[in-house]
Amino acid sequence: MLCRIIAFMSVAAVNVVLSFEDARRVVEGQAELIRASQVGEGRTESVELLAAAGRILFEPVLADRDIPPFARSTRDGYAVRSADLSRLPATLAVIGEIRAGEQFDKIPNNLGSGQAASIMTGAPVPTGADAVVMVEYSSQLDAKSGARVEIRRGVDAGENIVPRGAEARAGACLIERRARMNAAAVALAASAGKAQLQVYKRPRVAVLSTGDELVDVETTPGPTQIRNSNSYSLAAQILSAGGEPVLLGVAPDESQGLRRLIDDGLKADLLLMTGGVSMGRYDLVEQVLTEMSAEFFFTGAKIQPGRPIVFGKCGAGSQSRAGRATYFFGLPGNPVSTMVTFEIFARPVLEALTGQSARKLQFLHARLKREISVKTGLKRFLPAILSGEFEDSQVELVAWQGSGDIAATARANCYIVIPEDRERIAAGEWVAVMRSDW
Repeated sequence: MLCRIIAFMSVAAVNVVLSFEDARRVVEGQAELIRASQVGEGRTESVELLAAAGRILFEPVLADRDIPPFARSTRDGYAVRSADLSRLPATLAVIGEIRAGEQFDKIPNNLGSGQAASIMTGAPVPTGADAVVMVEYSSQLDAKSGARVEIRRGVDAGENIVPRGAEARAGACLIERRARMNAAAVALAASAGKAQLQVYKRPRVAVLSTGDELVDVETTPGPTQIRNSNSYSLAAQILSAGGEPVLLGVAPDESQGLRRLIDDGLKADLLLMTGGVSMGRYDLVEQVLTEMSAEFFFTGAKIQPGRPIVFGKCGAGSQSRAGRATYFFGLPGNPVSTMVTFEIFARPVLEALTGQSARKLQFLHARLKREISVKTGLKRFLPAILSGEFEDSQVELVAWQGSGDIAATARANCYIVIPEDRERIAAGEWVAVMRSDW
């Protein structure tokens, strides 16, 4: 009994509830320490180019030649000497046609005064030419032979031409280390001849739900039970952030079983727990972590939903970890709270473990369709629908029944972010919006 009292006193001693901004800064600071500690040994793997899509680059991609490797036309038309068009209309002799991918020996060697070359978009510009006139401003004078062309509009030197090496010089860095390989990055790596890329391995993220009321999705719930949806929403979010989810199942509301599963979870690169972090009699997560000598960075944030969020690290667990502590989050058990707190707190740590460069949390802005009235004191992230077209974006709250209403979140496509000092926001005002699709 005395040990239990001491444990609860320890929990109380580390009770730190921060503002949203301060809690986010704590998370970002720890994420930066994670990035600094990653030296690459055992953390990377070589994958084929297409398999690198969505992954985080470990080694930078360098240009293997100038890009473009030749002066390239950006229009269909005629390669010309701009000085020949000082008086319009101008008649020029057409000495050849240059297609994209034309063999080098078939490109006119030197374009002289009074001459032009028919040229296609992406084709190399011949020496002597310093501009390309768009085909819309020309007329063939010899319909059959095409030997002469009349130009009706002048051009400046360099117009409609991308010079050799304008995009990158040989050896220049095309994609920085720690960049996420999106579609454009994959295309750029392909242009540099990279069939294989060295990327960071996906971190393993353990997911543990707590509560005697939870059963697996394949189980028929009893009258007072619910299915374990949080593990699956978190797994989907982990995948979208570049991690590999490891589902540990459901922990009971008793200390020994909970500790055993937490110990298993600490063998992963990150542990996410849902439920058991509020102030109820059977909310045991903080107590068990305290008994395991965990370090707590904060045990709450002034937000809604998700106020009981817990963040820390713990060195207990597998001996194979050689003393290396594992970061953990205790996320509130209500489904909306779980998803919101993952996005604003857990995601930065997970992205650091993937090797990704730091990025700040950014909000969009849209006009509010209907008035909102809330209590002050908490920063609120409320499920909403962003609609409209083009520059006319509007957002409104989804009707919901609190942070346990997962159906409302499924209907939403974003969250309206309400400052803690705002009690009323009128229709038509601009409000901050956080995406929910990431």
